[in-house]
Amino acid sequence: MKFLDQAKIYIQSGDGGAGCVSFRREKYIEFGGPNGGDGGKGGSVYIEAVPNLNTLIDFRYHQHFKAQKGRNGMGADKTGPKGEDIVIKVPVGTEVLAEDQKTLIVDMVEPGQRFLIAKGGDGGRGNAQFKTSTNQAPRYAEPGWPGQELWVWLRLKVIADVGLLGMPNAGKSTFLSVVTKARPKIADYPFTTIHPNLGVAWVDGYEMVIADIPGLIEGAHEGTGLGDRFLKHVERCYALLHLVDATNEDVAGAYRNIRRELELYNAELAMKPEVVALNKCDALTDEETAAKKKALEKVSGKKVFVMSAIAKKGVWECLREINRFITRDRRKQDETPKENHSEDADSGTWSPV
Repeated sequence: MKFLDQAKIYIQSGDGGAGCVSFRREKYIEFGGPNGGDGGKGGSVYIEAVPNLNTLIDFRYHQHFKAQKGRNGMGADKTGPKGEDIVIKVPVGTEVLAEDQKTLIVDMVEPGQRFLIAKGGDGGRGNAQFKTSTNQAPRYAEPGWPGQELWVWLRLKVIADVGLLGMPNAGKSTFLSVVTKARPKIADYPFTTIHPNLGVAWVDGYEMVIADIPGLIEGAHEGTGLGDRFLKHVERCYALLHLVDATNEDVAGAYRNIRRELELYNAELAMKPEVVALNKCDALTDEETAAKKKALEKVSGKKVFVMSAIAKKGVWECLREINRFITRDRRKQDETPKENHSEDADSGTWSPV
């Protein structure tokens, strides 16, 4: 399934049905009076967050959503049937924005959350509603009220516990494939990953959802390399895992560049807990690894973990460290690892799901 995190759709609620002009006509009742019924209400449009979706790809092929119009009123005081509502299903974590792409209408963050985006028009009143003591045979009925129509943007921000950050080719996709059962595309050239990937791992009996976003480059906060579209996917994460390529000659500069982009994009994002790891250390000598680790610790002011995702060295220590920062309120304390875990998580190992 292709990943699509942004879509523009057109929404129109149904118009209300027109009221009816009718008079009661029965044998021996020549002047029975007005009995025109009201028009039915137009259908409304709702947006609902569902947990079994993780992409907006469906909206690439279906962009127009129009609810049914209300039926007209009928004689014998019969109200017209109501138009059918439409429910637009979106992934959890979808923001609904106005056409200017800046005004937030609603943030769909809870499974089952439903929001009325366009209310159906009310039905017009039939002529029976206009009868008065001075006008006992009104020949007027209201037309139905029009529904609402608007263009909105859907913007998906993935919901994960951990967001992977780093320059292109820092080994983020390899890390994700090792600690989870996700299978992102992996190759030895920059921007192999062009859309976010999600994976699930178990650490100390807790489920950890990890999001791998495409690599960031200088100017990402302004959209260079589509960086602004990628950075939004780590806004909801509890913590960040910053991978730095050990084969990079200037590891300190690579770290500073990513941190600068985070601060320029969103100051709150830059304040999230961060774990720094020097990846691909299997390609260096012990002396080179120690020197680059020292340089990275100096510029970051944090403990730096030395690891090799492809060799599966130092991975567990890194995962366990970042697990300390993840908020526990959205986890069930009595949750236990599934039967297919290779080892007990409490024994000091991680288990992909």
